Amino acid sequence: MHSLFVRIFVLFWIAMALIVGGSVAITFTVAAREYESQEQQRRPNLAIEASEVLGTHGIGALKDWLQANRNAIADRDIFIVGPDGRDILDRHLTEAAQRRLEFVTEGQPPPPGNFRAPRYAPQIVAPDGATYTVLLVPRRPSVFGALTLPNISITIVCIALAVSAFASWWLAQHLSAPIRRIQEGARMLAAEKLDLAVNHPRVSAGFEDRKDELADLARDFDAMADQLRANRAAITQLLRDISHELRSPLARMRVALGLARHPGGDVARQLERLEREIERLDGLISQVLKLARLHGADVPFERQEFDLDEVLEQVVQDANFEGAIKGCEVRLVGAAKTRVNGNPELLASAIENVLRNAVRYSPAGVAVEVACVGRSIVIRDQGPGVPSGELERIFEPFYRVAESRDRDSGGEGIGLAITSQVMKAHGGSAAAHNRSNGGLEVTLSLGELC
Repeated sequence: MHSLFVRIFVLFWIAMALIVGGSVAITFTVAAREYESQEQQRRPNLAIEASEVLGTHGIGALKDWLQANRNAIADRDIFIVGPDGRDILDRHLTEAAQRRLEFVTEGQPPPPGNFRAPRYAPQIVAPDGATYTVLLVPRRPSVFGALTLPNISITIVCIALAVSAFASWWLAQHLSAPIRRIQEGARMLAAEKLDLAVNHPRVSAGFEDRKDELADLARDFDAMADQLRANRAAITQLLRDISHELRSPLARMRVALGLARHPGGDVARQLERLEREIERLDGLISQVLKLARLHGADVPFERQEFDLDEVLEQVVQDANFEGAIKGCEVRLVGAAKTRVNGNPELLASAIENVLRNAVRYSPAGVAVEVACVGRSIVIRDQGPGVPSGELERIFEPFYRVAESRDRDSGGEGIGLAITSQVMKAHGGSAAAHNRSNGGLEVTLSLGELC
């Protein structure tokens, strides 16, 4: 059962069935005993009176007596059945009366004397030797009529209370267990104890076999905690990376200033160095700000309709200009032949970031391919690729496949994160996988509504 509604519904009906079944069983048991004891008291008196009438005045007087006393007992029908199996008043025997008559008379020996009082029905004998059976049969056996018997109502209430209490306890335990776990996990998150897997069992631990909404909520809570933990690690890594990226150019700027102040130093050359470092810092800060603006579900930016092929051609042209330094050609294969409603500058920046990485890691003298497949842009290189376990992480902010701080190999680790956010802002996604013949293939997909 994958739904709390189904579980509660089934539990409710099980409890109702137990309450009703137990109540009916108890009622019939008590009623049978009560009615049986009353009937045992009534049978001999009526049968003895009938035997006296029959023995003294004959069958005609017995019929008159039965006609006068047919309603003597409010909840019983009185039948006197002759040897022919028919009521002496020619009344139709009820089904219950017929069953009792068959049970009483089958295999019974003839009664001694004028009166015999077996347990299920007394019998009387006429002067001519004919045997008559006196039957007291309930008119309408009903459980509701038995409810008026002593202690029946209290018994039913006790059964209902016991069953409903157990069902409520089980349901409360079933529902509250994951809620308490989630509550405790939420308190730990509020206390910034995000390492739940280390300091505390995961909220969803023990609920692997449950498929209801609360188990899904516990698993979602764990996923949220994992994401928060990853975000905190990313922020820590961001601060670490930013501090390193800022420290290196600042250190070089201090050296350049020191050399410029040194008597006889080449001031013009040092000023050029300072200018390059300032531009590098400005570029890094711009990248960080761009990533911060793009991060989020609703990214506000100006949209316009443009031709995707024009953007691709311009980006490929710029990439070829940079790739010419190492003899790496960028080839554009096919055409999108579609117009896109988005931001051409952001989209061009996203494609350019992937192309720069492809050119950087491709061997000298080989080509990088840019292909259009519908609304997807596929960029293939022939570089070393990425370890399979890290393919999904290359689009995380400030993540490097290698922890090297060498700018020529690792960069700032921001470009692909910006690419991923730009594609999300356009309703699409960015994905990467290693090619079977070597190299990396990155697919940038645009959303259908873009």
